[in-house]
Amino acid sequence: MARIAGIDLPKSKRGIVGLTYIHGIGNSRAAHILSTAKVSNDKKVEDWSDQDIAGIREVIGAEFKVEGELRSEVQTNIKRLMDIGCYRGLRHRKGLPLRGQRTKNNARTRKGKKKTIAGKKKAPK
Repeated sequence: MARIAGIDLPKSKRGIVGLTYIHGIGNSRAAHILSTAKVSNDKKVEDWSDQDIAGIREVIGAEFKVEGELRSEVQTNIKRLMDIGCYRGLRHRKGLPLRGQRTKNNARTRKGKKKTIAGKKKAPK
């Protein structure tokens, strides 16, 4: 089993797909890592040799921030936005979407479960 950046990669997946299980690595970065480490894209994770794994670890360590280091950097950036009180920071603080999306009808992912508010009484005729 290949363990890279503290993550156990799935054995039965191809190399490109297996590397995407690491936070901070997507398809294009995975392809770049494998080509730099001179490992075939079609090779499954279980077929990687110790030399292949060492090369991949070396490329990831030298070029990219992944997993804990990346998560802490993102959290630091969000905290900085909240501390300086900019618009994006305020939206983070309130738990609302911050990239210009509408909130009247949607945004349930950011806002959470619907909170029903008592409606107006209908006026008698």
